Amino acid sequence: MMNHTPTPPSHWLDRRLPFLRPFCRHMARFPMPPVNLLWTIGACLIAAFGLMIVSGIFLALHYQPDMTQAFESIEAIERRVPSGWLVRSIHTGGVSMLFAALYLHIGRGLWYGSYKAPRELVWLSGLIVMLLFMVTAFAGYVLPWGQMSYWGATVITHAVDAVPAIGHPLLVYLLGEETLGNIALHRFFILHFTLGFIIAALIGLHIICLHGTGSSNPTLDSPQPDKTTRPFAPFYVVKDSLAVCIFLALLAGLIFFLPGLLSKIDNITPANPLKTPADITPEWYLAPWFAMLRAIPSRLGGLIIAASSLLVLFALPWLDISPRHNATYRPFIRIGMGLFFLAFLTLIVAGLQPATPLWAWISRGALLVWFLVFLVLLPFTAWQERKAAQSSQKDVQS
Repeated sequence: MMNHTPTPPSHWLDRRLPFLRPFCRHMARFPMPPVNLLWTIGACLIAAFGLMIVSGIFLALHYQPDMTQAFESIEAIERRVPSGWLVRSIHTGGVSMLFAALYLHIGRGLWYGSYKAPRELVWLSGLIVMLLFMVTAFAGYVLPWGQMSYWGATVITHAVDAVPAIGHPLLVYLLGEETLGNIALHRFFILHFTLGFIIAALIGLHIICLHGTGSSNPTLDSPQPDKTTRPFAPFYVVKDSLAVCIFLALLAGLIFFLPGLLSKIDNITPANPLKTPADITPEWYLAPWFAMLRAIPSRLGGLIIAASSLLVLFALPWLDISPRHNATYRPFIRIGMGLFFLAFLTLIVAGLQPATPLWAWISRGALLVWFLVFLVLLPFTAWQERKAAQSSQKDVQS
């Protein structure tokens, strides 16, 4: 008589997905250097992105991408769909929390030199994810078809019109017609929805690049570097879980206690192409680049400056050739990064203010700091540090 021993579920999965167990083992045993709490922001970003995907699918079930119905469908979600107000608040509040975590995550990478070799692909893939988040957020900002949504989209899309020769044909191709209308709104909806899944794939690529090179060690440049490592689970799983809980608590506080911060007053009225708002302002997370566009009198010049401010971030792995990473132990870079962070915050404030000559000059000053730090101070200091390191190495060898 044959003995039919039941196969454990784990063995059943191992035979059909042989890569699953090694993958889980790698994730659990992934060696982590002695990083600080700033390294938990990545987990918060993944949690925020998951909330955006789930809530976005729910909202897409009820949204109507039509000029005559878009605003009313948002009102129906808020007032008539069961718990629709909560899901939409999670979506609108989640995007603010996501960008706050995203900018902190990138700021941490700048401070600790996480863009340096061999982590160039980690840095570049992260910046691409940031750009796609910005495009996705802009497309989502248009969808309610409120007064500020319409006019904000008009300002940004018509910046493309300033590109010589191809600007106007490209704008018509993107919008599907000469002005914002049903075709453009439908395309923004498709773009907003599909980019979420593209971003999910790129986040996976970003994590693969990170696991290929390992996480950076913030203590290597210190007088007493700590090269010990610990497995990701359970040590850093607990840290990340605690950070995510705090992150979600802050999101809940934003939704339930500060709901007025989630939407602009001008956007609770339907779009009116015949009435321009007194002040056209974007959401805070897009405000720095809106301030750049307004700081330059020429539309083409503003577009070039805004694009250049992002391109210089992509070039950082090759602009900073110093063997040192942590700005804490690089006095000039520490000052430069502090000035850059201050300039970034200044641009956020400037982008949310009315278009006055004073704020235009303040934005130009912040832009000057932005480019001086990355194109002058950082390369020059890196060259000096590399030269000093080579001299020190020669002295040791001799």
